Amino acid sequence: MTDTQPISLAERLVARFGDTLSLAAARNEITAELAAGDLLGVATALRDEPGFRFSELVDLCGIDYLGYGQTEWDTETVSGTGFSRGVEGQAVGRFDWAGRPRATDRPRRFAAVVHLLSIELNQRLRLRVFCDDDSLPVVPSLTGVWPGVNWFEREAFDLYGILFEGHPDLRRILTDYGFVGHPFRKDFPLIGNVEVRYDPEQKRVVYEPVSIEPRVLVPRVIRDDADLAQAQAEAADDWRSN
Repeated sequence: MTDTQPISLAERLVARFGDTLSLAAARNEITAELAAGDLLGVATALRDEPGFRFSELVDLCGIDYLGYGQTEWDTETVSGTGFSRGVEGQAVGRFDWAGRPRATDRPRRFAAVVHLLSIELNQRLRLRVFCDDDSLPVVPSLTGVWPGVNWFEREAFDLYGILFEGHPDLRRILTDYGFVGHPFRKDFPLIGNVEVRYDPEQKRVVYEPVSIEPRVLVPRVIRDDADLAQAQAEAADDWRSN
């Protein structure tokens, strides 16, 4: 009698889908990237076939890769020179239109990411689907496979402007009825485009141009000093002793 090693999820995905999926593993999580045209067929197989059984769609969200990899803060030396001198130009959300973030080396800007869970087989999978057209980002709706994704897709549409083809009721879910733009896009200003107030003379809510200037309030700093290193070492020793 010979011992056989169990086939990993990655091996099963390769055997079943071949070049349809591009797999990457990081932090004990498998990400499978696929084309929008293959999404519905792959999703149905992942839900129904015995080796996968991904009955639960845990989350769906949008991603905007505009300016991906560009840094805003000098996180290594800022704590020694002062926060006000740590800002490197005008990054995401703090810019005029001419100086807005630009595309990097990524050929496509928008993507939809899906997190799947198989309760039966105790396994998880992350799917990523890039939109082919940056000016009109479209991916198929998964409501026919996992109906519970309905509001997740509406959220991604509202915040990123990603259209989900075949969605039964694709409309905004978080922003106001007259909201212009998609607030999670990297070229959307942090202060927004308009401000709202109640006008007692007109006895109604009015929209006006934003009256405040963009400003940096909270620095994002990565500290890598001796005290932190010592604390991490002590925490590791405590964990081993327990």
